[in-house]
Amino acid sequence: MMTDTAATTHTLVIEREMPHPQEKVWRALTEGPLLTEWLMPNDFQPVVGHKFTFRSKPVPNWDGIIQCEVLAVEPTSRLAYTWTTMGMTLTVTLTLTATAAGTDLRVEQSGFPAQGGDQYYKGAQYGWNAFLGNLDRVVGGLA
Repeated sequence: MMTDTAATTHTLVIEREMPHPQEKVWRALTEGPLLTEWLMPNDFQPVVGHKFTFRSKPVPNWDGIIQCEVLAVEPTSRLAYTWTTMGMTLTVTLTLTATAAGTDLRVEQSGFPAQGGDQYYKGAQYGWNAFLGNLDRVVGGLA
């Protein structure tokens, strides 16, 4: 879903219902070793103001480094952080809501440039869908 094309930025929103308790999904979003399993190696800590880095395999025109800072931590319900890479600073907000079947996870990544940002938006859409498949596998393996 994109915001109004007249806007200066676009927002990517992906919602996924996961058949897991909210507390387990939260653990996978906020515990560094679990984050590494489904997203990327990191030095994350769920503390507002904490600066951390995600590291991925470098590819042509990208060093594989994403600089981040925690913006919000509301245990088991909401996590937000900046996501700075390739000259762009985006905001990632992860919202968890308990459902009868488990947990609804909403991923919102905002700040994609409206002009010339399509490739980044599409890349993020592809990436988050792949990451969420990994997340489901990791959470499913938690005791």
